[in-house]
Parts: sequence; C-alpha cells; structure tokens
Amino acid sequence: MSDETRPVAGGARTAAVIPAAGRGVRLGPGAPKALRALGGTPMLIHAVRAMAASRSVSLVVVVAPPDGAPEVKSLLADHALPERTDFVVVPGGESRQESVKLGLDALPPGIDIVLVHDAARPLVPVDTVDAVIEAVRDGAPAVVPALPLADTVKEVVPTSDGSPEPVVATPPRARLRAVQTPQGFERETLVRAHGTVTDEVTDCAGMVEKLGLQVVLVPGHEEAFKVTRPLDLVLAEAVLARRRANDGY
Repeated sequence: MSDETRPVAGGARTAAVIPAAGRGVRLGPGAPKALRALGGTPMLIHAVRAMAASRSVSLVVVVAPPDGAPEVKSLLADHALPERTDFVVVPGGESRQESVKLGLDALPPGIDIVLVHDAARPLVPVDTVDAVIEAVRDGAPAVVPALPLADTVKEVVPTSDGSPEPVVATPPRARLRAVQTPQGFERETLVRAHGTVTDEVTDCAGMVEKLGLQVVLVPGHEEAFKVTRPLDLVLAEAVLARRRANDGY
C-alpha cells in the first residue's frame, strides 16, 4: 500500500471509494461497523478485497473515521491485498456525503470511472462489480445494482411515540427495487453532483438524479446485502463459511 498511485498496466481508469467513517450503532457498542470481524477479518478488508477483485479497479480509496486514518492504514498493511491495486486512506467527514466527497478529492488524474461502495457490504461478488463498471463504460452516467423486492411495501405516516402508523399507499412492488453497491459513475458526473447538490440524500445515485440525469440499474446479487444488524452478521458469517468450504475463499 502507498499514498502515491503507480502507473497501472493496461491503462485501467476505474477507482473505488469506500466510505468507512460510520460508527454502526445498530450493531451495538464497540468498534466502528467497518472494523467488526467477519470470519476473523475486518469487514472493511473484505470490502476492499471485493473491489480489488475486479481487474478494472486500479485504485481503492478508503475513507476512514476522522481520527482513525492511521489505524486503517495499519489495518490494510497487515492484510494481504492484490499487488496490482493501489490503496489510499484519507480521513472522512461527519456525514457519508462529506466522506465520499473527501474520497473523490483524493483521486488522481486519469481516473474516469468511480465506484462508491459501502464498507458494510463485504461480500459483493466480482461479477456485480464488473457489471456496474461495464454499464458506465457503455455510456451510463450512473449505474446502481439492485434487486426486486420480495416483500410488499407500505407508505405510512411515521409516528414517533410507537403508536400504530397509518398506511397512506401500497406502491406497486413490480416497479420497486432495493438498491445495493457498488454504485458506478462517470467521474465528472459524480464530482458535479457533489459540487452542486446540497440536499441530504441516502446514496450518490440520488444526487445524480437531482441533476436531472438518467440513473440505470443492473442486476444486483443476494450476497451483496448490507451488514447493519446483528442478524446480518450471522448471515454474512454463514455465506463466508460456505464460500470457504466451496472455493477456498
């Protein structure tokens, strides 16, 4: 790992930004969510390896907790990572949006496709990563992996006191998708979105939508789920154990 990027054979021009500055309170007290162990290895390392598994990704930028960059640099140095990929760690901000912007600011010239990936999605398959990159290369300004919903969804009027919530509508499930990461972007589009959109959004694709640009979806994968709650961690351990048994992962 280095703080300077090397020339990359083949002219690869894709970088991944992994915002990992969150505390992950829903997993309970302890280390930040991205540093929780999965199969004995921090989730962040799994997420970094998942991005670096794509031969198109020449650089991974990890956005650490504001005061945790040295710890994260040491963590990456302690684990085996692909030598063909460069790794850079930068301090993050107070919000996910700010952290992604700081990751973008750390990108060198020559990168024209940017992936933004949740550190809490440690098991995304490389085929999903490659499908997102390919769709951006084919001309889409923003690409999101997504899955159809298995459950019926209700729109409600939220209550803050725990009382029953009135249902407002039942959106047609066939037109809804649950989005995942990595989300892929033309670099210039994502930079412009972060420079002009000030509203709070839950993902970078939502910022691009506010620019009036088309966001497209590619098929996601059931193993690219987000580890947010303790039960998710149990499922992730089971998926990882199966991979190791089948593939030596």
